[in-house]
Amino acid sequence: MNYIQRAKKYRAKKRLGQNFLIDENIIKTIIETAQIREKDIVVEIGAGLGFVTEQLVKIAKEVVAIELDEDMIKELEKIEANNLKIVHGDILKTDISQFGEEIKIVANIPYYITSPILAHLLGETDDLDNKNRKSIKNIVMMSQLEAAQRICATEKSEGKAYGLLTILANFNAIVEMIAIVDSKSFYPSPKVKSAIIKFTVRENPLLKLTDYSFFRKVSKCCFGTRRKNIKNSLINGGFSKKAVIKTLTDLDIRENERGETLSIKRIGELSEKLKENI
Repeated sequence: MNYIQRAKKYRAKKRLGQNFLIDENIIKTIIETAQIREKDIVVEIGAGLGFVTEQLVKIAKEVVAIELDEDMIKELEKIEANNLKIVHGDILKTDISQFGEEIKIVANIPYYITSPILAHLLGETDDLDNKNRKSIKNIVMMSQLEAAQRICATEKSEGKAYGLLTILANFNAIVEMIAIVDSKSFYPSPKVKSAIIKFTVRENPLLKLTDYSFFRKVSKCCFGTRRKNIKNSLINGGFSKKAVIKTLTDLDIRENERGETLSIKRIGELSEKLKENI
């Protein structure tokens, strides 16, 4: 496909976080992971020069390519395909649900907006009626490896990988890290490795709770002050000392335990019991 020569004709814009995927094998992996079928509507986020787009249109019923850069739009318009719709705009301001139901998302995004895009596509943990999520079947996303490790982390992960991004991603989707991608697969080559992640949207949230907004507030307390123990984190978050101490006792959680050691399920139990004790 000679992607590298085609990519070299354009100057990537650092302000937009542009790195063009030029590895034919990785493009193939992305499409295979998304399990594109001829009946599918695919929304591609960050279509760029169209290297993935031109493969998607060969398979899917319809491809909606969303791209912010006007120069890239001109390149996408060169693709001759009746099933291609090009949208010049910001994904964070785009209503995905307008394009149909059971949409499959393919995304090669600027790494600095991974969290906002995930929140836009999947909704926050208390956004039960998020219309974008309800219209999406799965998401295959290229992410910076560090972000991918945070997304796929657990309470047993080393370092600070496990956190609010983990909860955001896993609460409404089943998450899998598919492959680690070397920087040489891009032009220009970024300074970091990347990863392909698959999100299969859940029919129901990971946890069944009585108050999802309360859970979100408790989650923020658990990770907002990592150096503080869970007792002080919750008190500093605005919960009464009496309710916090009783809740930790009821759940047999040590007062000096740190919030990031609790699993998502355990944080859910903490939220429900604290709600009862207030």
